[in-house]
Amino acid sequence: MKKYLLSAMLVIAATIGAQAQFSLGVKGGVNYSQINSDNFHHSSVAGYQAGLFARFGGGFYVQPELYLSSTGGKFDANQNGTDYSAKVKFTNLNVPLLFGGSFGDKDLNFRIMAGPIYTYLMDKHQDFSNNFNAAFDDFGRYNNSTLGYQAGAGVDIGPITADLRYEGNLTKVDDNYGQRQNLWALSVGFKFF
Repeated sequence: MKKYLLSAMLVIAATIGAQAQFSLGVKGGVNYSQINSDNFHHSSVAGYQAGLFARFGGGFYVQPELYLSSTGGKFDANQNGTDYSAKVKFTNLNVPLLFGGSFGDKDLNFRIMAGPIYTYLMDKHQDFSNNFNAAFDDFGRYNNSTLGYQAGAGVDIGPITADLRYEGNLTKVDDNYGQRQNLWALSVGFKFF
């Protein structure tokens, strides 16, 4: 009896899996990121992102991704009449897991999505004014990994896909100054199937 039950469950799972929609593709785009800090005036920097995505499901879908990105921020401060400036650029490995809903047909499909993102810092480049390090010796001690969230909307036109997303951090990129990174990203992709 157990064999029949197990066999029936496997057949049902295979049937559901065969009917589920699956897409695999590449994506790339631009982002505008900034690192918020209470102690400094901050501004955005432009970056890039490029990688892979998979999409499972139809009306409700799950979309894991893996991509490289360049993010960062600029900082300015003035203390006692002295100006300080810094620019930070990160190269990251990003792994979002998005949950979404879609509506439309196969050739024109609109989507909304949200979910968590894990970011691993692979490389950083810091450019500080000469007096910056002397005044703020613990600035720039960035965490190697952070957790955040993404939310946005997208459209699929045939195999072409485009997304606009906002990303915020749940954890700080620098605990000493309470810095959190956020960004807007616009990407275009191509679904192979």
